[in-house]
Amino acid sequence: MHKQIYPLSWGANTIGREEDNTIVVDHTYLSRYHAQILLSPDAVILRDLNSLNGTFVNEFKVEQCQLKDGDFIRLGDVSFKFVQQIPNVEKTVSSDDDTEISIVKQVSPEKTRIAITDLLQPDKSENSIIKLKQQDTHQRTVDKLQILLEVSKQLSSPEDPDQLLQKIIDLLFEIMHIDRATILMVNETNEILEQKAVNWRSGIPTEENFYSSKITNFVRHQGDAILTDDACKDILFNDSISIVEQGIHAAMCVPLKPADEVIGVLYVDNLSMTDIYSDEDLEFLTCLANQAAIAIENSRLYKKMQEQEVMRAKLERFFPQSVSRKLREEGNLATVETEVTALFADISNYTQMSAEMEPRQIVEMLNEYFQVIVEEIVFPYEGTLEKYIGDGILAIWGAPYRQPDDVDLAVQAAIEMQWAVSRLNQKWIRENRQPIQIHIGLNTGTVAAGNIGSQNMIQYATIGDTTNVSSRICDVAQAGQILIAQSTFDKLGDPSIPLEKIPPVFVKGKTSPLHLYRVLWQHYNATDVLCENGGLLTTLSPS
Repeated sequence: MHKQIYPLSWGANTIGREEDNTIVVDHTYLSRYHAQILLSPDAVILRDLNSLNGTFVNEFKVEQCQLKDGDFIRLGDVSFKFVQQIPNVEKTVSSDDDTEISIVKQVSPEKTRIAITDLLQPDKSENSIIKLKQQDTHQRTVDKLQILLEVSKQLSSPEDPDQLLQKIIDLLFEIMHIDRATILMVNETNEILEQKAVNWRSGIPTEENFYSSKITNFVRHQGDAILTDDACKDILFNDSISIVEQGIHAAMCVPLKPADEVIGVLYVDNLSMTDIYSDEDLEFLTCLANQAAIAIENSRLYKKMQEQEVMRAKLERFFPQSVSRKLREEGNLATVETEVTALFADISNYTQMSAEMEPRQIVEMLNEYFQVIVEEIVFPYEGTLEKYIGDGILAIWGAPYRQPDDVDLAVQAAIEMQWAVSRLNQKWIRENRQPIQIHIGLNTGTVAAGNIGSQNMIQYATIGDTTNVSSRICDVAQAGQILIAQSTFDKLGDPSIPLEKIPPVFVKGKTSPLHLYRVLWQHYNATDVLCENGGLLTTLSPS
């Protein structure tokens, strides 16, 4: 009589005659659901499930008790011994049975990763299924090294992770004699293994999910590679329906473990022959899986870097070049509380105008208008474009970096916007296109500034009453006007900008009236001068 070993999984393990128990023992004196063993990091608890013939620990009848290493358990007339740890299995119970465990090899990926030169030692098996050219020991050693070097070479270039997985599977069929193979990856959201790549030898009928989840989950949680010479008889998997129904015999399963965490498993099997795989095959497959795991992780990192680069490029389109360069050097934008001057600019009577124009004409007009306002004014004046809002824009000065003259730059940019629209109108009139007018509002105050949004949809934005008030001031401004708040007026450093105070105005959301100033921008002329960096910047001087 041989001992049958039952590994216990974390959580609840039930013992009984029914097929859906964790441990199934077909014995007359055992109840359908006889007992439960609860395995946790703190304790192992045995609980009777109202069985007919009782549960005993060291011949004392119990309803519930904590198990210790070496305890004898009797369920009716079926006896078990609880063993805290035996080789290759963490925690088990065993019973007398004539079925042997058939895992013939269990390998830690760390060992093959640290001592990959072990594969270059002379072979101890003549039954290896690695496709090597000769049986000569020295030549097989050279062939194994060449195969691993070729695999490393082919997996070295970064590519799409899904394509890489299929490439690994296809390479496996060129290297080893196998019937079927699949790669399953751990879903980062639900922590479940999901099939990502599959292949099988021509003429082998198979279903898509042909693998044994019992085997793949075992390897995923153990973190070790296993070789079973006949999975149909392996007591570790004796309750796996897929193994029995498909007639899986020899199988190997290795973890994809680039570092400390298992990110997936590589599974291969044979449907017809037992004892086909050798220790050498498992060690070789484990080494190959180590290379594959590193390649997969590098591919994932490369893809994330590409996505981040695209996101950063999109984000940097809202900043001046000087700010973009600084952001690249310093990394991600942190959320900060800072003082900014916010500028809202809208096209006057846009709703009525858009109703009279063709959609294509509106798009062309907006694109040309925004090109001038943003690329030729906001950015050269060191402003940050926060967002487009229909026909309007919100730009800020003071974030992500503050400058002593932020307020002056913002007001001067507003003045230049009005002059730019005047120049655009002259051009559009010559082209028989409809002219426009804009109205602008500015406000200065404290905001929270930083990246806001989801992982895939993110933008640099400011949160606070300052931007809301600037929008309300813009609404107060009439066509062709620039209005600034008292807070902006107080911090304006350029005394030459002509201003005119207007009567206090009540706006939505404020109980007290706003004290506003009209900027007399028509009294300023725009003069083009070259910046120090060679770009064209418009400066303003009194007329």
